[in-house]
Amino acid sequence: MVSTLGRRASFQVAAAVTGVALWTSGAPSVTYPLYGEQWHLTPAVTTAIFAVYPAVLVAVLVVAGDLSDHIGRRKAILLGLGANLVGTLLFAVAPDVGWVFVGRAFMGVGVGLSMSPSTAAMVEFSPAGQAKRASSTTTASTAAGLVLATLVGGALIEYAPFPTHLNFWVLTVVITAVLGAAWLLPRESPTGAAGPWRPRIPFIPKGLGVLFATAALAVTAAYASGALMLSLGANIAQGLIGSDNALVNGSVIALSAAVIGLVALWAKGFSSRAVIVAGGVATAVGMALLVLSSAEHSLALLVLASIGSGAGYSLLFLGGLTLISTHAPAHHRGGALSAVYLVGYLMQGVVAIGLGLLATSSGLRFAIDVGGPAVTLLGLAALVLVVATGRTPAPVREPAVAR
Repeated sequence: MVSTLGRRASFQVAAAVTGVALWTSGAPSVTYPLYGEQWHLTPAVTTAIFAVYPAVLVAVLVVAGDLSDHIGRRKAILLGLGANLVGTLLFAVAPDVGWVFVGRAFMGVGVGLSMSPSTAAMVEFSPAGQAKRASSTTTASTAAGLVLATLVGGALIEYAPFPTHLNFWVLTVVITAVLGAAWLLPRESPTGAAGPWRPRIPFIPKGLGVLFATAALAVTAAYASGALMLSLGANIAQGLIGSDNALVNGSVIALSAAVIGLVALWAKGFSSRAVIVAGGVATAVGMALLVLSSAEHSLALLVLASIGSGAGYSLLFLGGLTLISTHAPAHHRGGALSAVYLVGYLMQGVVAIGLGLLATSSGLRFAIDVGGPAVTLLGLAALVLVVATGRTPAPVREPAVAR
């Protein structure tokens, strides 16, 4: 009989699953300019490659958002990692853009199946009374995944052979290793979900409507900011700043991701309300600097924009995630988290496609001039909502689950 991991190791593996999910999500970001050059793609097509991911992910969350509440976190995580592995392999061998689209769809399935259960698992494997630690760790691990995606990808593209393939072979090895570790997670994760699982839209527990709306808006604003940087960040550095070095272009995105992780670790002791307020302000500053950097063709301003947008993303995502994960009961936690992710990823897809169409029809700078203020409005809307709703109720208190 195969032994399973203890609580602490299981928490770490769940965090690794979250990090790999975002590494998988961000891995293609530094290859978009190469795809454009090799296959003569327009910005609309390259952003469509990005947008396939959140579109499929949203469909998965609609159909199977609460799956882990019924079959357990471990099984859902394994299914998600398996789909991520297939998607990454398709990128690794892709001879044309069609394979990339299919690979991106598998990545959406994989992250859709693994992200919510891994987040819920971290809450459940946290030490008693430290549920907030799960939200800060989730934010930090997603940031680490994005840093690795952009830095490893940028370095391999610039200095190693097979620039559009080797990046994904490395990621394939990493996913395989995490899949092996996830296999050792505890095999039972009872949540008390009633009845057999059936496809349905993620459930919002009664009495959490206002909290859900606040959390969803905060995460939506964060993901919209991320969509702008991930779908167009490398193109911004290459086209507006004049950098042809993939590692430099990837570093611009990686800097934002690194800030996300650092800010999440720093802000974990603050209330979710204060964190969302600060996130709205930071997002506004970051987007203003991004618009200014495109107008001035300034790498220095783009770096500052990456820092500001990274801080805003971190604070909004952390605040929204903490609100819902600490107030949803365990038997609805997977579904409630999936509902928040669903709204956020839906907006991410809309933003990516919209910006791509604008960049193709009216130029990259115009797309930034429109996208920056739009993301700012979302961040400020989250700020206004959390202030208007006032104090939040106390988090749910649940007995520790013996494993």
